[in-house]
Amino acid sequence: MWAESSHKAAESLKDKGAQTRRGKNQQHPFTLSSDQLVEAIGELSGSLIAERTSSENLTIFLPSTPRAPLPSPELILGEKPVYEKATNLTPWKINTVALHPNLALDFLLSLPTHPPHGVAFSSSLRFWAEVAKFSLEILLNQSFAPTIQESQRNGATVFKAAWEVKLTEEDLEKMNLLSKAMPPICRACEGNKTSWDIILDFLNQTVDSFVRASLSSSTLLPPSKRSREEASLPEQWLRALSSEDSTLDLPVEKLRVFSKEIRSWLDKSQLVDPNAPFRTCFRLEPPGEDGGKDSGWRISFHLQARDDPSLLVPADKVWRECTKVLTFLKRKFENPQERLLADLGVASRLFPMLEESLKTAHPMELRLSSEHAYTFLRQYAPLLKQSGFGVLLPSWWQKPAARLGVKLTLKKASGPRIGSGILGMDSILSYDWKISLGGETLSLREFEELANLKVPLVRVRGQWVELRPEEVERAIKYFKGRGGGGEMTLGEALRIGLGQEESEVGLPVVEIEGDGWIKDFLDKLSNPVKLSTIKTPTTFRGELRPYQLRGVSWLAFLKQFGLGACLADDMGLGKTIQVIALILYGNNGESDRSKRGPTLIICPMSIVGNWHREFQRFAPLLKVMVHHGLDRLSGRDFEKEARKHDVVITTYSLTHRDEETLSRIEWECIVLDEAQNIKNNVAKQTQAIKRLKAKHKIALTGTPVENRLSELWSIMDFLNKGYLGTVKDFHAKYALPIEKYRDPNRAEALKRLVQPFILRRLKTDKTIIKDLPEKMEMKVFCNLTREQATLYEAVVEDMMEKIEISEGIKRKGLVLSTLLKLKQICNHPAQFLHDGSELPGRSGKLARLEEMLEEALAEGDKSLIFTQFAEMGAMLHDHLQKTLDCETLFLHGGTPKRQREIMIQRFQDEKRGPPIFILSIKAGGLGLNLTAANRVFHFDRWWNPAVESQATDRAFRIGQTRNVQVHKFVCVGTLEERIDQMIEQKKELTNLIVGTGETWLTELSTEQLRELFALNRKMVGE
Repeated sequence: MWAESSHKAAESLKDKGAQTRRGKNQQHPFTLSSDQLVEAIGELSGSLIAERTSSENLTIFLPSTPRAPLPSPELILGEKPVYEKATNLTPWKINTVALHPNLALDFLLSLPTHPPHGVAFSSSLRFWAEVAKFSLEILLNQSFAPTIQESQRNGATVFKAAWEVKLTEEDLEKMNLLSKAMPPICRACEGNKTSWDIILDFLNQTVDSFVRASLSSSTLLPPSKRSREEASLPEQWLRALSSEDSTLDLPVEKLRVFSKEIRSWLDKSQLVDPNAPFRTCFRLEPPGEDGGKDSGWRISFHLQARDDPSLLVPADKVWRECTKVLTFLKRKFENPQERLLADLGVASRLFPMLEESLKTAHPMELRLSSEHAYTFLRQYAPLLKQSGFGVLLPSWWQKPAARLGVKLTLKKASGPRIGSGILGMDSILSYDWKISLGGETLSLREFEELANLKVPLVRVRGQWVELRPEEVERAIKYFKGRGGGGEMTLGEALRIGLGQEESEVGLPVVEIEGDGWIKDFLDKLSNPVKLSTIKTPTTFRGELRPYQLRGVSWLAFLKQFGLGACLADDMGLGKTIQVIALILYGNNGESDRSKRGPTLIICPMSIVGNWHREFQRFAPLLKVMVHHGLDRLSGRDFEKEARKHDVVITTYSLTHRDEETLSRIEWECIVLDEAQNIKNNVAKQTQAIKRLKAKHKIALTGTPVENRLSELWSIMDFLNKGYLGTVKDFHAKYALPIEKYRDPNRAEALKRLVQPFILRRLKTDKTIIKDLPEKMEMKVFCNLTREQATLYEAVVEDMMEKIEISEGIKRKGLVLSTLLKLKQICNHPAQFLHDGSELPGRSGKLARLEEMLEEALAEGDKSLIFTQFAEMGAMLHDHLQKTLDCETLFLHGGTPKRQREIMIQRFQDEKRGPPIFILSIKAGGLGLNLTAANRVFHFDRWWNPAVESQATDRAFRIGQTRNVQVHKFVCVGTLEERIDQMIEQKKELTNLIVGTGETWLTELSTEQLRELFALNRKMVGE
């Protein structure tokens, strides 16, 4: 494994005068050192793997220009370099680290879905990660066998005991797909090996290493006092299969004979030629399926077309046709009788009962007892299928209902009635267990009668079901001893019903039902479509789209039962206004706030202003209090003031500092916006938030899981504490099996558990698209940081003194200069100061832009960012590229025409190309077609709606097939907010007064300018 540095590559490409000297073993200029590579591996997968690597130097041929090798396409270089000269393959020496096969498997399986900050995964690394998952599947399916491998080493013949993969038909199909998908770089060091051979070699090595390591603490044979040299050949072989030393030290001829015997034995497991056009198929048929005359089980024999498994030729037809070629449904089967008879003979080695059918000249079927049919289902059918034969089993066999289980019936215990608002996971319910067999409820007496038949397969009301002796015994013992009833919490009932916890009976839960409100609750929880849609609250100023009303109805439903909800809609679908509508709906028109507590909204500082403005816009009757800043209240003063309000807005960073103050109130509801901020469960901030008390909790996020499942656990633990168990139990039961071993059953079980409490709608959903306008314009209200506020006030004070004593052209120039400076400060202090200082943590706008772009990237969207300042565009380009780990393009007035065309072509045509395009509004506002983008960000404002619309139309024009979201950034409490309000008022006039640019602002009086420029200190961030 090796790695490249984008910094080194970028520096090399910028140095156009450099000419790399060619020679043997020329060092690759972008390659990381071995120490850096080991450090990177440690960050990705832990120090244990990194410490066990070994360093090597390799020479590989790479595409190169006369100056240097071409950088890997995944490197983040910004502008794609234009290569003036042709490329060719040139040898380069690279630093690599080697991983033991077992460590390689662990490393590849531990890679996160998304690379961490500063790291890009190459196509070859992603490819081998997929092959590692395939290797894991082979291990889980136990598709491997012991063998002997012969090879040449230094002119001598070497024999090794090894574990070798045995590929099933499904595995062969997967191998074929992987071999076609292998990136060319994977063959750079493998000479003339085919991609198939390279993958097979990886599978064999990783499987052998894993199995050998698993057996290292035990042996395949009992302990022996004999030395290795004294042991017999089979004994040596078995011991070598579980030890680090796999070599066999015996005479070559003796080993070759033994190797042939092992191969012959292994050939029995690969009984069917995978390349043959047809194969023998065994179909198990229950009693009564041949017309109802026969009461026994039978296995019928068929020839099955490999490319069309539904095409079956019955054995009786094979024996009736005495020809070399049998034609059936326009398909030809050569030597059908020989094939059928030979296959039956081979299959009998795996399924000895078939020998009985071979006693007839023309075998067509095998009759079975119920016990033997069950043995076939459980033991021999999987073995025959794995060996390449066709096997058709009754459809009910794989269904959960075909097994013995229990039905959980819930009833209301003594306690509050529905609608009281204090139900929750701890609500006590009465319950009863009932025996369920094949979906039918049985009394204990009926069940005992079936159990007394002592057969593994029974027919219950027309359906065959499985009876396992140990489950039968467990059920009878439980129901005779306890009667099946008791009390449990609603949370326990949900975990059992959704499959997280086993029933106390020790049997799978096949159904959960209830009466009264419980039945209604269970129906709607499992199927939100059944929810009745509420009406838009009369005090809501605006219109909710149909999908938004459904979202509010879902939130209200869970709130009714005291259950937390995670609203995970795509960005731009209106999570904020759905919460506002819910608060209004929950008030039920009550004006007395003493009957309910206030709602606490916790969000990043960058969107405090946005929440405040949205409440003013959509719910002006609600009293909203913002808790932040140096003059914020505390203790009793805070409690007294907060109780006078419907909503309190605060920030994540204050929840830990002000925990004592915030804990004085039991909140009606706590809403977390950008809830991924509590993904780290051990963080003090997260712990403080989880200690706050509320009747109901809501989490808003577009990314409930960014990298690890522990993030989902933390959010769910906030919403419904204890529902997913402890973090330790969750890791063992779900995170480890899903993240490391890709266990589909565990993934499905977790999905069933969390699905009732997570509502996620995508912009691509057809039901959502029809509800959306083609273009959605929205304001993004941001707060100034303290540094920005200090600079802003200083400029206003200085410039207003000059404006007051000036007139004419000089005054107009001063006004425009003030506007320019204040806009630069609103963007970022570094733009105003021109000092090249660091950007993070100093601008409310930039912080919010980063958050929104992260969500856009997670949703696979492409974005345009417009700024009127080329300097700000360059700063954004470098910062976003580094912070978001994605290539970012920047088009400005000084961009050469050819480079401009390449940028546009890459953004428009490359599926995995740059997802962010920054444009200065003058250079990119006209003449461009950028319909690959469906997000438009106006980082700063031109204050001319026509100019902004022209820029937006780069994405919203003919050829755009998706809804476009337009985000206009406004710093609250500043001139940006006041000018925005003025423009919105003017839009309503028939003749828009605003002229070109911002010259109209110079006509304002000094008093109007003072009011326009003044800073509202209450809107300043932390």
